[in-house]
Amino acid sequence: MPENASFLGRTAVVTGVGRRIGIGFAIARRLVASGASVFIAQYAEHDRRQPWGADPAGSDALLAELAGFAVSAKQRFGRLDIDLAEVGAPERLIERARETVGPIDTLICNHAQSGSDGPLGGLTAEMLDSHYAVNTRSSILLAQAFFAAFEPADQTQAPAGRIVFLTSGQDLGPMPGEVAYAAAKGAISSIVPTLADQLADHGITVNAVNPGPVDTGYADEKTKREVTKRMPNGRWGEGDDAARLIVWLCSDDARWITGQVINSEGGFRRWGA
Repeated sequence: MPENASFLGRTAVVTGVGRRIGIGFAIARRLVASGASVFIAQYAEHDRRQPWGADPAGSDALLAELAGFAVSAKQRFGRLDIDLAEVGAPERLIERARETVGPIDTLICNHAQSGSDGPLGGLTAEMLDSHYAVNTRSSILLAQAFFAAFEPADQTQAPAGRIVFLTSGQDLGPMPGEVAYAAAKGAISSIVPTLADQLADHGITVNAVNPGPVDTGYADEKTKREVTKRMPNGRWGEGDDAARLIVWLCSDDARWITGQVINSEGGFRRWGA
């Protein structure tokens, strides 16, 4: 965990921070430990409906644990339990975050809907629409609300705004049985260059990260074994493997990088062990 204040004075919104084992928590933890004020969004009801369940300690304890990594008394924290598929929810999230922790300069869209999917022959309009609403529409509308509220820095300085989306490996190989998820995540990958182009003149960079197979507690034992055999290091990715790259993209060191979709998969071999 970094022990510095490179993000002191920065303020981030991180979505999908509902469970300690997840990527979102790892991202938020790194940001806090680097000095950022952080507002997290979660949707506990979604996790409760899944086989993996919600974080057993509860949302308040999760936020308190994050705050424990703070390096400055100036850092501020907040959270909101929200279904980002609801009309108006992305805008409400950004507004609440600004009210709680101040002007936002960093947005990380880590939330996702997985499951409730299928192959051709098993799809419904509802499946497709729900994945689009959560994984694509809400992310784009969050970027729009962030942009509308963004307070640009002096344009003679380095770009100060950051947006990072999380996508998946849908452009690198098939995702059997996940047509709705792959389609929705593919749309996110495709929109990154367009959003990056529009926001570049406003001092905001836009990138996306595909974290590859990350053990966030969702996979059954058979899937775990099969994926592990295809990983050169003999293990799945961990939340912090993705968080290191994502937080770096939000740093000053990454100010010249925009419009990119970066695959960070630990050498995952799709076509055999």
